[in-house]
Amino acid sequence: MNSAITASDVMSMIDHWLKTPQDAYLGSSYGNNLREVLQSPLSAGLANKQIKKMIEDIPILSLLPEGSINIYSVAQPPDKTYIMIDVVGNTFSYAG
Repeated sequence: MNSAITASDVMSMIDHWLKTPQDAYLGSSYGNNLREVLQSPLSAGLANKQIKKMIEDIPILSLLPEGSINIYSVAQPPDKTYIMIDVVGNTFSYAG
């Protein structure tokens, strides 16, 4: 019986986290609050706050080297912005 966590398992954890709004589970702050990032200036530092929260919610991510998780935005004309999360070369998008 092999019970090791695979890269696919970690990607599934990140995908679940992205699909779960913060505080969706009663009594838990698990989940993302990326809508806050979409509505704030880049200088507010909220992207780093979300990376820290993701690592707190998915503790296995703390084993990755610093700088392995990045958040950036991509504008989609005329009025859509996507939040992109890159984790060790695997990119996830969040449209809010």
